[in-house]
Amino acid sequence: MLACLRLAGAPASLDTALDSLSTLHEFREVALSPDRQQVAWIETSPGKEPSDPASFAVYVKDWADPDAAAKRIGDVAVRAQGLTWSPDGRLAFLSDADSHGQMQLYVWEPGRRVGRGKARKVGNFEGYVADPHWSPDGKSIALVRIQGITRVPGPTQPTAPESGIIASQAVEQRLAIVNVASGTARSISPADMYVYEFDWSPDSKNLVYLAAPGDGDDNWFIAELYAIDAETTVVRPILKPAMQIANVRWSPDGKTIAFIGGLMSDENVVGGDIYALPAEGGMPRNLTENRKSSPAWFQWSPSPKQILMGENVAGLSAISTLDLALGTTKTLWKGAESALFSGDATTSAVVRTSWSEPPEVWAGATGKWQQITHSNDEQPGVHDAQRRAWGAAKSIEWKSGGLDVQGWLILPQPYDPAKRYPMLVDIHGGPASVVHAAWARPGLPLQLFSGQGYFVFMPNPRGSYGQGENFTRANVRDFGHGDLDDILAGVDTVVKSYPVDDKRIGVSGWSYGGYMTMWAVTQAHRFRAAFAGAGIANWQSYYGENGIDQWMIPYFGASVYDDPEVYAKSSPINFIKNVQTPTLIIVGDRDAECPPPQSYEFWHALKTLGVKTEFVLYPGEGHGFHDPRHIRDLFQRVLQWFNENMPASF
Repeated sequence: MLACLRLAGAPASLDTALDSLSTLHEFREVALSPDRQQVAWIETSPGKEPSDPASFAVYVKDWADPDAAAKRIGDVAVRAQGLTWSPDGRLAFLSDADSHGQMQLYVWEPGRRVGRGKARKVGNFEGYVADPHWSPDGKSIALVRIQGITRVPGPTQPTAPESGIIASQAVEQRLAIVNVASGTARSISPADMYVYEFDWSPDSKNLVYLAAPGDGDDNWFIAELYAIDAETTVVRPILKPAMQIANVRWSPDGKTIAFIGGLMSDENVVGGDIYALPAEGGMPRNLTENRKSSPAWFQWSPSPKQILMGENVAGLSAISTLDLALGTTKTLWKGAESALFSGDATTSAVVRTSWSEPPEVWAGATGKWQQITHSNDEQPGVHDAQRRAWGAAKSIEWKSGGLDVQGWLILPQPYDPAKRYPMLVDIHGGPASVVHAAWARPGLPLQLFSGQGYFVFMPNPRGSYGQGENFTRANVRDFGHGDLDDILAGVDTVVKSYPVDDKRIGVSGWSYGGYMTMWAVTQAHRFRAAFAGAGIANWQSYYGENGIDQWMIPYFGASVYDDPEVYAKSSPINFIKNVQTPTLIIVGDRDAECPPPQSYEFWHALKTLGVKTEFVLYPGEGHGFHDPRHIRDLFQRVLQWFNENMPASF
């Protein structure tokens, strides 16, 4: 166990910044009502102490009335999710406010006099439930559920310790339909399948869903598309895709099913191209082929001839329309922000955040929104950039191997261009992901190193979203090689243009970023110090250790048993004798996605070879850390490591 969770000598300014982030209000969802008059959102409020967990609450507000106050719907909860409006303006959501960890379904009716802010509980669930969606006729709500567990499933959650006879255990997440009037619920999808997502047909008689048998965490990567009759539960296969797919949507006229397809390394981190196929099945057609962006979500417009989509575009976010008949697109809005969206091409509600603005809810004409919440007005730096814990952000673009590459550079805070500063290169997870402009949030926001006198460079190398599907696929069977070239070329670009001390550059990352850190120190002596969080040292042993090996075949082209060499050429452990860089290694002891033996293996090799290293194993943590004390301790250790190993006097 970690006996002391605060390191002696941690900078007070870092403590202050972390304390400020612990008071941040976050917005997990936003949903605009069908009449476009009301906006609902889920807001987290911080605990009284930095170590206290946040609480969740659902709010509704008439966005067009500046004098209207936001109403809290229901009680404060430990968890809440799944905002969904019925066609006639009823709001449904899931909350554990009065169920001691058990999520229940609630419906709020604006015109019903059941008490101020009251919502009616519908049914009585036992087990895990998620993702409610109203039927188009307003009579039913479909959701997914797992009988017998209440914990949140997923590969980033802490895994349970195993003992005795080890065997694969299939968890069934089934599609269920709730009759809103009676509260009765019935499962309709086959018992041996794990349903990941779904959508109603416009006549409310069928649903389309994405599912696979077996392990729910692993088999998302090979899930197939099915349709099911809501009454008879007869299932018909629609598509066995040759890629990962997500964001399944049935067209308003019932004739077409569309989805996002592409190379995706993590469930719920979506990017690729938009495809459409006939609802009865057939060959999908790529609607965004060769587009220099990565659609992250889409929805049908009221017309089946138009799609509204959100895109990642070279580090920026955009909202665009796609005309299916003409094949043309129109950008409605683009900015250096991150945005959750609800609405249509004319009116919408969004949660917006950027490097200079904390998250808040906005609503109005699409692309011309007005701010309707001010929950984070007291965050330092909202009204005075000099008080912010990080400096100004610059979008950096460069060429590498014939590709256009982009990243973000955060300047030191305060910044004097006459001085020279160390730089931290922070590599994102994924690799199919992207660094967006966003206010720092609780977790491991290494942009806070800017307030400690560092440049912070966050590249989006090949394999990332934002430059089109060919760019995302550019590291297939080449893991670590071309993407490291991109990162090193980006470092050179920054050094040429900004006062970076070339002898004081460090590298860091988590998950894929942790792997790339391990890989970088075996391939180059460019970095003075390194931090590898939840990294991967040996792809060959990793294949048999992790809980989601299905993601690897699209990237490496075959299993490790069929083509061990393609795994070997990208494994840091095979080049371990090249390492000279002091390396800090950190992982959670319940991490199933990047298991602790990978970190042990790398640390043991460095220790044996006499390279300066430290290994910290955090108890009870999975791939994503949850305990605020562990997160703060981790951050302070990382800062101390770089300060000690990249001293100004070097």
